[in-house]
Amino acid sequence: MTPRTAPRTALLALAELLAWWGALALLWLVLITSVDTLERIVGAGAAAVGALLARAGRRAVTWR
Repeated sequence: MTPRTAPRTALLALAELLAWWGALALLWLVLITSVDTLERIVGAGAAAVGALLARAGRRAVTWR
């Protein structure tokens, strides 16, 4: 990996994590019945963990 590709790779990883997080957080909000502050906090945390696991799983399958 050259020094020029490192920032691009980091940006792509961040974009992937944000995309996963957004999709999972939206799914959480769709599936719950009441939307209060605690539910949003729990949903954001669960979506963050899910995004990390989804990225790790995709990397394990594509071997990058």
